[in-house]
Amino acid sequence: MNKQFLQQVSSSFHSDNMCTGKCSSCIAVTLFPFVLISIICNIVLFFPGGDVKYAKEKHLTQEVYYMGGLVGGGLMVLIPAIYINLTGEQGCCGNRCGMFLSILFAAVGLTGATYSFIVAVLGLTNGPFCSVGGTWTTPFKNSNSTYLTDSKLWEECTEPKNVVQFNTGLFMTLVTASCLQILLCAVQMLNGLFGCLCGACISKEVT
Repeated sequence: MNKQFLQQVSSSFHSDNMCTGKCSSCIAVTLFPFVLISIICNIVLFFPGGDVKYAKEKHLTQEVYYMGGLVGGGLMVLIPAIYINLTGEQGCCGNRCGMFLSILFAAVGLTGATYSFIVAVLGLTNGPFCSVGGTWTTPFKNSNSTYLTDSKLWEECTEPKNVVQFNTGLFMTLVTASCLQILLCAVQMLNGLFGCLCGACISKEVT
């Protein structure tokens, strides 16, 4: 009686709580919103003040052109997230080989998220590209990011309007999103390793 009960508990624990396939699906679903946030932030950065003229005149922060959010935290995480999601379903990817490949895809996502993080940190460190007394420059580039805590310095940038708050808010969002993406991709690499060794443990429907 006790032996049968323990076997049932063990089986339930393995199939429901320790299922690497289900874990992959959860990770992928969580990654998708951060991919969308990264892409949107990068696109919005091209239009400070909601005006397209700064993009046309190339009066944008240099880090915007690196497209960390669009390419790194966007496409380089989106493609792995789609594949990782497939490993949580029955089919060609929901097996040991699929879980092994998910490790490689997660590594690509980790690289993309890291790139997005680095670009966003540089964007915060160097500050915005703005007009100071009619001259376009990066006034806070050598300030060691002290401008972030001194709002009085923000008045130096006369154009685009509120560009410091604009850049800071979006780059901070990218930093946060990329950090979470890095964490999730790292977890999937471990999950994929367990799945490769133990299987995806995807339960099959009984007909």
